[in-house]
Amino acid sequence: MNTQILVVEDEPAIGELIAVNLRHAGFSPTLAPDVTSARRHIDAALPDLIVLDWMLPDASGIDLARRLRAESRTREVPILMLTARAQESDKLSGFEAGADDYVTKPFSPRELIARVRALLRRASPAANDEVVEIAGLRLDPQTFRVTGDGTPISLSPTEFKLLHYLMKNPDRVLSRARLLDKVWGDHVYIEERTVDVHVRRLRVALQPTGHDRLIETVRGGGYRALPA
Repeated sequence: MNTQILVVEDEPAIGELIAVNLRHAGFSPTLAPDVTSARRHIDAALPDLIVLDWMLPDASGIDLARRLRAESRTREVPILMLTARAQESDKLSGFEAGADDYVTKPFSPRELIARVRALLRRASPAANDEVVEIAGLRLDPQTFRVTGDGTPISLSPTEFKLLHYLMKNPDRVLSRARLLDKVWGDHVYIEERTVDVHVRRLRVALQPTGHDRLIETVRGGGYRALPA
């Protein structure tokens, strides 16, 4: 498989536990004990996915996630946040910072591997899907590219899949529960409020070209992609 996964974790025992399970699952993990070494690894070679601890000795994992999402080179790399902070507000903060998924400590290695696989599937181009376009907003699932009136738009894997599903169902009111099911799939422990966080992030990404107006909030219903 040779899928490269960067594990940013300062506790050696936990880092090695994650690495061993990733290797058994066929992945190629690299360990980084802090943000400084993580940045060094990322600058040298872009990983396919990052498992990122929240509390790190030299900086917060949240800050690193924000920086990665702000840079065009790293914006599309899936980020799985790993932390002992289990409050809903903490999870929402992680998603706001740019995490695609969130696993709390103590964790089940099997669940962690399942989340990693699901994130990688979400980040993979959908070869059988056709290009969709609404009012100059164009999404190509095969190349993982989005443009607004010809201007490239960078999205994280979750934002991309969310936008894709909305655009494939124009003018339909999609509930948060339905979006969770279709975008996050088997992630049964994610709260519905997570959808709101990702919709906000998606709108911010679409704002420079004015296409954020295409995503409408339907009070009491969910969200809808306007047909034009």
